[in-house]
Amino acid sequence: MEMWYTEEQTQNVRFSIRCDKQKYSAQSEFQRIEIFSTPEFGDVLVLDDRIMLTTKDSFIYHEMITHVPMATNPGIKNVLVIGAGDGGTVKELTRYKTIENIDMVDIDRMVIDACKEYLPSVASKLSDPRVHVHIDDGLRFVRGVENKYDLIIVDSTDPIGPGEGLFTTEFYGNCFKALNDTGILVNQHESPYYKTYSRAMRQAHRKIVEFFPICKVYQAHIPTYPSGHWLFGFASKKYHPVHDLDEGAWNRLGIDTEYYNTRLHKGCFALPTYVTKQLMEGEYHNN
Repeated sequence: MEMWYTEEQTQNVRFSIRCDKQKYSAQSEFQRIEIFSTPEFGDVLVLDDRIMLTTKDSFIYHEMITHVPMATNPGIKNVLVIGAGDGGTVKELTRYKTIENIDMVDIDRMVIDACKEYLPSVASKLSDPRVHVHIDDGLRFVRGVENKYDLIIVDSTDPIGPGEGLFTTEFYGNCFKALNDTGILVNQHESPYYKTYSRAMRQAHRKIVEFFPICKVYQAHIPTYPSGHWLFGFASKKYHPVHDLDEGAWNRLGIDTEYYNTRLHKGCFALPTYVTKQLMEGEYHNN
């Protein structure tokens, strides 16, 4: 008998993947955690019935949330990552020898432990000496921090359950304060395609533009995410992600990527008209 994992992406759309077996299943204090092995997408991490990553396409998400800010400001040394218990974003950051410190904050230790055991190819760099893991609520963690980080990456789940507080005005304001004068904030920005995700995207963007003088949105194609069309937010106190990109400096680093490159970096900020209209509805300002 075949086993399938099915995610209900909307009331009218379901996404199914055939599975070989369930490798892990547990209920933490915060959420349901499951890991499946599949013939098409490799191992799949699911939190509260939503796909967080697959080992086949996770490189797209992790490269785009990491290398866009790092190529915009190669001088980044001190980074805060909120969420990202799977370790994929941290893994990309550790490829930069210039980074001196990475604080990773995740509310759920069970996610981290499960990924270390069952997704080692993704979580392999959580033991890097520059990485400091904090088991805490990201919203609470940033409240007492001021003028400290060069970059904050919000690698959160969707704005329900444990991730809900990471989409609030209070949180974005605290991130602004926690960044130094040249600081950059990058967040996963949901999808513009389905109504529920689009609403969350517009609301997040409206809140972020209240604080940052430079706010842009960029995109990537991630096959297992709802609609496959996913957005990221880029907000900064100083750096423009296209005008300040130094292609030569980043390319000289020799970082071997599968999705990101500096040509794509410039192009990913060119958004479809329907997305731009939605962002304008969310008080989008073209900086």
